[in-house]
Amino acid sequence: MTGLLDVKGLRKYFVYGSLLGKTILRAVDGVDFSIEKGKTVGLVGESGCGKTTVARTILGLTEPTAGEVVFDGRDLFSLEKQEMMKLRSEMQMVFQDPYTSLNPRLTVEKIVSEPITTHTKLRGHQLRNRVQHLLEAVGLQGDHSRRYPHEFSGGQRQRIAIARALALNPKFLILDEPTSSLDVSVQAQILNLLRELQKTYDLTYLFISHNLNVVHYMSERICVMYLGKIVEEGPTNDVFEDPKHPYTQALIAAIPIAKPRHAKMDVVISGDVPSPANPPSGCRFRTRCSLAVELCSEKEPALRKIEFDRLVACHFVES
Repeated sequence: MTGLLDVKGLRKYFVYGSLLGKTILRAVDGVDFSIEKGKTVGLVGESGCGKTTVARTILGLTEPTAGEVVFDGRDLFSLEKQEMMKLRSEMQMVFQDPYTSLNPRLTVEKIVSEPITTHTKLRGHQLRNRVQHLLEAVGLQGDHSRRYPHEFSGGQRQRIAIARALALNPKFLILDEPTSSLDVSVQAQILNLLRELQKTYDLTYLFISHNLNVVHYMSERICVMYLGKIVEEGPTNDVFEDPKHPYTQALIAAIPIAKPRHAKMDVVISGDVPSPANPPSGCRFRTRCSLAVELCSEKEPALRKIEFDRLVACHFVES
């Protein structure tokens, strides 16, 4: 892997203790992927599969159990606290709910300028000009800086959150379900804004979502995650046109289509995602897979290359 961001063997286990013993929750259990500079990788899967934990662990918001994250040639987990603090200006995150991620007691100017005053010496008139420029870059007006978050719509609040994320000219943004709480028409506006900003500022994105249509629109490459592991990876168009893993097939089959008379894969999965505290033996998807046989419970399939630039973790992918 030689991208701007390389994730290798990332694991995050949460250990809970009680009188009856310890419970180990394997939220992320051996994840590998790479993101090239200026590109977008989509990370998809059902709720509870570990997508957000991956994001938080990459940024150091959650301490990793094992693995390696190399950003721009630097191993993040080996950096001292002060070194990591400096590097944070190059890596930012846009959270799912813009209302809870913005301090309701601060004006927009204070919210957007906070990272600037923390990491730089910019003050006074120059700081105000910087904030105004950022607000205009995300489609807001400069005089919005004097208002509070509750005075804006959901889409406008997410624009404020994006402006804050851009405040320090980062190279890399993690977008964690950035449009899931917005109306459909507003979602389209925010997605188009993110694409424009990526071109303007040469940004690299990790785009996390359970909405495959959104990921298809935003990403050049897609990683499908299930119960803490990546089960399929490849170029977005290839994965959508010819999904190889049964879980990916089921996710794509569940996408609503505008012309229901057209042919569509009839793949349905039943039941809920098993608990990461007690994952199934062998293949983690076997309890919900119609193809599962005894081998699936005995041996865990490795994520392996099956053709050029396609990786799949399934015993029967060739057949």
